[in-house]
Amino acid sequence: MNGNTKHTGHVSPQHILLVEDEQDLAKLIILNLKALNYSVDHATTLKQAMHIIEHKKLDLILMDRMLPDGDGIMLCQQLRQAQKQIPIMLLTAKDSEADVVLGLEAGADDYLVKPFSVLELRARIKALLRRGQVQHEHQQQLDFHGVSINASTREVIAFNNALTLTAREFDLLLFLAQHPQQVFSRLQLLEAVWGYSHSGYEHTVNSHINRLRNKLSPCSEHELVKTVWGVGYKFSPPEAHTH
Repeated sequence: MNGNTKHTGHVSPQHILLVEDEQDLAKLIILNLKALNYSVDHATTLKQAMHIIEHKKLDLILMDRMLPDGDGIMLCQQLRQAQKQIPIMLLTAKDSEADVVLGLEAGADDYLVKPFSVLELRARIKALLRRGQVQHEHQQQLDFHGVSINASTREVIAFNNALTLTAREFDLLLFLAQHPQQVFSRLQLLEAVWGYSHSGYEHTVNSHINRLRNKLSPCSEHELVKTVWGVGYKFSPPEAHTH
């Protein structure tokens, strides 16, 4: 059933790599992924995971942090440094805010704390995969006066400066730029960019907005991401001042 034969109109299942050394948990996750018709590879070490990543096209990586040969965050950092933009969700028992921020800073797209419900895992996976599809469907290049955002290469040029953004910072900027001058609440951004709506995570939006601003501010005196007090945030593109 998983052969290479192609049928007209047939859409290949999305391919997920699970990196998890806890066998009972891995079996449960794989069972649920296959029930959703995803194609699944399973690795128990970072070395095995890297081999699969190098040889297969993946749509998503689910990765435990504490693995026999190291921390999943190391692999996450390596992939981002190599400009590999596969969505990554970290699965971990490390639940402090510092650990969550560390994971997101390393380039993870999401961070799910163990123990978690299967329903939440399913919802998060669907949201990550859906966001990737939506980005492909949207306009690939957004150009404003002095600011260029390329959705396919995930490059941002702001007033001749190439910005280095984490995966989530880029997703946040892209979403806001796709709706210039439209104000979004933190909860709306959480749902649109992170794919879930737990209000307890709203501080995550604040911290990402702040980091995004810190990277944008040296490029221009114009504030690209503005706060609308009591409401939320909006992307305010600079104007050319010519008519």
